[in-house]
Amino acid sequence: MSTTTPAVPFPAATITGYPRIGRRRELKQALEAYWAGRSTREELEAAAGELQLATYRRLVELGLGAQDASLPAAFPLYDQVLDTTVALGAVPSRFADLAGEDGRLDLDGSFVLARGDAGRAPLELTKWFDTNYHYLVPEIGPGTPFTASADRLVADVRRAAEHGFTVRPVLVGPVSFLLLAKADDDAPAGFDPLQRLADLLPVYARLLDALAAAGAPWVQLEEPALVADQDVPAARLAAAVQEAYSALTAVPGRPRLLVTTSYGSPGALLRPLARSGVEAVHLDLVKGAAPAPAELALFAGEGTPALVAGAVDGRNVWRADLAGRLDQLDDLVRAGARVAVASSTSLFHVPHDVAEETRLHPLLRSWLAFADQKVGEVVTLAHGLAAGRGAVADQLAEAAAARRSREDAPGVRDAAVRERAASLTPAEIGRAPAEVRRAAQEGRSFTASGPLPPLPTTTIGSFPQTAEVRAARARHRAGALPDAQYEGFLREEIERVVRLQEELGLDVLVHGEAERNDMVQYFAEHLDGFATTVHGWVQSYGSRCTRPSILWGDVSREGPGLRGEAFTVPWIGHAQSLTDRPVKGMLTGPVTILAWSFVRDDQPLEQTARQVALALRDEVADLEAAGIGIIQVDEPALRELLPLRRADQQAYLGWSVDAFRLATSGVRDETQIHTHLCYSEFGEVVGAIDGLDADVTSIEAARSRMEVLTDLEAAGFSRGIGPGVWDIHSPRVPGQEEIEQLLERALEHVPARTLWVNPDCGLKTRGYEETKASLEHLVAAARTARERSAQPAGPALIVQHGSRA
Repeated sequence: MSTTTPAVPFPAATITGYPRIGRRRELKQALEAYWAGRSTREELEAAAGELQLATYRRLVELGLGAQDASLPAAFPLYDQVLDTTVALGAVPSRFADLAGEDGRLDLDGSFVLARGDAGRAPLELTKWFDTNYHYLVPEIGPGTPFTASADRLVADVRRAAEHGFTVRPVLVGPVSFLLLAKADDDAPAGFDPLQRLADLLPVYARLLDALAAAGAPWVQLEEPALVADQDVPAARLAAAVQEAYSALTAVPGRPRLLVTTSYGSPGALLRPLARSGVEAVHLDLVKGAAPAPAELALFAGEGTPALVAGAVDGRNVWRADLAGRLDQLDDLVRAGARVAVASSTSLFHVPHDVAEETRLHPLLRSWLAFADQKVGEVVTLAHGLAAGRGAVADQLAEAAAARRSREDAPGVRDAAVRERAASLTPAEIGRAPAEVRRAAQEGRSFTASGPLPPLPTTTIGSFPQTAEVRAARARHRAGALPDAQYEGFLREEIERVVRLQEELGLDVLVHGEAERNDMVQYFAEHLDGFATTVHGWVQSYGSRCTRPSILWGDVSREGPGLRGEAFTVPWIGHAQSLTDRPVKGMLTGPVTILAWSFVRDDQPLEQTARQVALALRDEVADLEAAGIGIIQVDEPALRELLPLRRADQQAYLGWSVDAFRLATSGVRDETQIHTHLCYSEFGEVVGAIDGLDADVTSIEAARSRMEVLTDLEAAGFSRGIGPGVWDIHSPRVPGQEEIEQLLERALEHVPARTLWVNPDCGLKTRGYEETKASLEHLVAAARTARERSAQPAGPALIVQHGSRA
């Protein structure tokens, strides 16, 4: 192993990352101001730089060291994978014109990769392992150029040093970067981005040289792909790890290397990594298994790496069992490992500070730990490990008391809810066969609008949430807008959305969801067992943030009795009363509600899913009783919770599919059930998509250019399918010809009688100008596709409509 400089030992306490959007979403505001032309690049850079410094100051206040490299410099403006793509100069061939003569991509060029432009779709978005964060997928081909571009990394290190902080720069590691990439459009069949590893390593070496010259004593390389099963032979993966890190540790004068393996256990890949010469290896002890004795031997003895123990959960918000975690850390030390304490993952998955949530019940708040509290837990564990339990006795006692109070608190366990879930029979989970339902739906009467045409057009649910909608909601929440006036405003907004859809010529309408602040939080506000936050923002992708609700107790609808009261029917029923066209009832599915919430960790997830599904089943039944003939239960997060190891996946898919079927199986055969999925690698769960047994499934497909349809066709999927033809996560307006081409591609795999035409996702984040233009193109393209397919109109997708008021 080569000599590294400077020789700074690994700190006793650290985190692998921290929320980067800002305590008041300052980075979001700065980014969106820049994109809108309201600020300059210099102002954006200044805002980002100040946010970094504020973070370092806060972390030092919380107990991390200012100059021991315990502070991670992980502050991408948009996405960490995009930042690594730019640092490596890995510009996809379709964006080659954006690179300078030296092969580098400037800030504006990187934003084109992220957001697209008038003529190009952006990089594909997909989920970051089993989380709700979305990353931008690199596109790598045999000829993709690689050029080291360390300017932003170096600037971050130097800015920190000028203010007295020694920081640890962060990059996605070379093996994970290539495993997360997809073959670019010019790659030959069978090309695998991992084939470019040898070409990429010299670029990483140059980045390490630049960071060493800037004064970084440590660099963090993130290798989360090592904890997930890959479509690569195990021997090849082990060889790739050995090749990558043997090469990087041989770089003369480099910084020391910490390699992180969050979200699970690296399994057999731990051995080649630990023996490669890296100075520290991070293990996720929350999601992954504790190291076996043979694995601990890799960290015992002279010349072995430090074991950076991810002992504090970086993904959920419950206080740690500090005593239990300290026992685990003591065991590692007794086995001979040099142990540092860390978070299990980056803390960007959780909000900043629970102390700011003054509206939460004090008892609930006492059970929680957000990012700042988790830093405190890391510091406490490190201090207890070094100085003994007596040094942290008060903190251990407080944590234990909080956990005990949670066990006995009212609402955590509701006997009636549990009895209802336990009494379910298999016959209650499932509907009649699909062909029976199709015949029933074809045989239903229809209103003056007639049957749906082939390739019916619809949207996914939400319409743009304008400044006026958000302002009215804020005024109502603050008590400045009385209930009656707010409800009147919402009814007017719903009517405006309905009339716009009629004008555009859409076939199946939605009510637009003006009453909903978020597709999960709105449900959390109407279900017992949930709490919501005011400042609990976490990043979803780019500048987009979400406030996950906290599921702390047993779940049912709010209101008297076990079934509670319907809360979506008044709004959706009002929309149906305004039109002769069918209006979809819109609900969020049980798995997505769990995935996009911070869920209780004191019982199996399957048990919690069943409770949520029963509450939704009640809402579905009430929508049907109100005359709603199409009900969409969205499950965009179905793939998100899929375990990273294949051996664990079947059990998850079993209960998650059952939860959806439980929520949707209490209706008549004549009622058409839809679902929606987005931004995942759907080929991995195509069997589960089929198992949901929805009559129609809409699915994200625009950025990936209909790739998912090959998997669905191969699986024999024969129900209604709506592959998205408009990527709503980009501000660009797709042209009619572009949508027509996507529909032509879809019709190569899907019969016209089962094909629906819709956007990729809901339109909440879009503006009305782009929404109207895009939907005009979508409707026109659908009409053209109908003519080309020569498919006559028929009764195959007839539904019952509500009556006009």
